[in-house]
Amino acid sequence: MICRYVFVAGVAGASVFVAAQTPGKATVGPGTLPAAPVTPFSDVQRGYASLKANILKSADKMPAEDYTFRPTPEVRTFARVVNHVTEAQWHSCGAINGTAEAAQPKVPAETADKAAIVAALQASFAECDKAYASLTEGNMLQMISLGPITRARIGYAWGNVSHDNEQYATLALYMRLKGLVPPSSEK
Repeated sequence: MICRYVFVAGVAGASVFVAAQTPGKATVGPGTLPAAPVTPFSDVQRGYASLKANILKSADKMPAEDYTFRPTPEVRTFARVVNHVTEAQWHSCGAINGTAEAAQPKVPAETADKAAIVAALQASFAECDKAYASLTEGNMLQMISLGPITRARIGYAWGNVSHDNEQYATLALYMRLKGLVPPSSEK
């Protein structure tokens, strides 16, 4: 009896797996199909766009006087986390765009005013906008080097999304500690 249930469950699971792998059959929600085919570069672009909105809203929503906030003396200030996102984006997206490190703007000090920190963050997102818009099926596997590291363009893009996601979690935590609702939790 157990073998029959295992067999039926295995066949059902395999059917779902095959259906999910069938091109053009991927569903976005119950009974819906995506407006356009999902590709590796469109998937990373959607992830980037979502994080971009949340990070920019977080930077805007945190009051200027709380940019110096740090939960404990051992951790970074809110401003430093925002600046870290800016630095990392120039690094990754600059590599995708072929922007020389010397041509990248300097990130303001974490003691700079909110306007300067947010302006630098916006500039790094402009660099990333170009990088993500440049991804195509034809170039996403092109290998590019940044110092001793060689990765595919799509690898740098996914690395940036992953890093931004980690940093957004930190920003959201800092916001919660200050009694603010992070953008991804707003209703």
